[in-house]
Amino acid sequence: MVLFNSDYTEGAHPKIMELMMSSNMEQTGGYGMDAYCDKARALIRQQCGREDIDVQFLVGGTQTNLTVIAATLRPHQGVISADTGHINVHETGAVEATGHKVIALPSADGKLTAQQVLDCYHEHWNDATHEHIVQPGMVYISNPTEIGSIYHRSELQALAAACRECGLPLFMDGARLGYGLAAEDNDLDLPTITDCCDVFYIGGTKVGALFGEAVVIRNPAIAKDFRYSIKQRGGMLAKGRLLGIQFAALFEDGLYFDISRHAVKLAMKIREACESKGYSFVVPSTTNQQFPILPNALIEKLGEKWGYSFWGKIDEQHSAVRFCTSWATDEAAVEQLCSDIRSL
Repeated sequence: MVLFNSDYTEGAHPKIMELMMSSNMEQTGGYGMDAYCDKARALIRQQCGREDIDVQFLVGGTQTNLTVIAATLRPHQGVISADTGHINVHETGAVEATGHKVIALPSADGKLTAQQVLDCYHEHWNDATHEHIVQPGMVYISNPTEIGSIYHRSELQALAAACRECGLPLFMDGARLGYGLAAEDNDLDLPTITDCCDVFYIGGTKVGALFGEAVVIRNPAIAKDFRYSIKQRGGMLAKGRLLGIQFAALFEDGLYFDISRHAVKLAMKIREACESKGYSFVVPSTTNQQFPILPNALIEKLGEKWGYSFWGKIDEQHSAVRFCTSWATDEAAVEQLCSDIRSL
């Protein structure tokens, strides 16, 4: 069986493994204070177009989300998120376990709008009893979102302007950021994201790395003492060079962007196969995640050969599933899956 369940079913890109092996017996400093991490930081700063940003490395997405959020908020504050946001639905209450509430706002497409942030902020402060209510303290978004949608430049800039008007730091979860940047209708780039967000991270775990996320911090108030927060939350890897090696390999020659485009190209083949049969989607997605609504009988038949994620029941005859491609997805396997979608 070939798995399309997620984008982290394989290990790491061979170039990463080669660099890990060739550097295995080198002696370096620990905790991310080594030449490989410094090189990765320099490469990321170059891609972001700024030298005044801090770059730190953590192991996984949930750990990164809770560390950034807990480091930014005061004890009485919460974080605004779409109701479908990863921190709200798929992290086992990790943010709440830090003592901070997720303030979930409704979203049909997985995204937040500038107006929603403004309304949430002013609703709080216009309430005469606001000191009895968790105070909005920051805004969390992900790009791509949990359901494969992406933010466009105008949307992100408007959101950033609303956050600045309200004094709310903007945090972008970039666990799948490479796949969002590779989308056919994307008009964002790393410099724009850096200018708009107070803090964001570049996902490695789902985009070619064995593990790891690179946190980019533009806001000096968040950068100050952030390494203390990493340590306190158990995120300071002693052999931190293992993270630096991976991001150095990913950003040395544009590998991160090349492998992201590979995954999206194959996802578009799956989308086209579903469209050719007249199947609709939960949301339109131009990223590596596709969410077609299929007849239950077809889903059952496909499940004999192909792994997928069940997303939800639509009606008695149809359900939504997720097919997820990755940097390592085999094109021949995608062609066969598409053939089965068209013929079964």
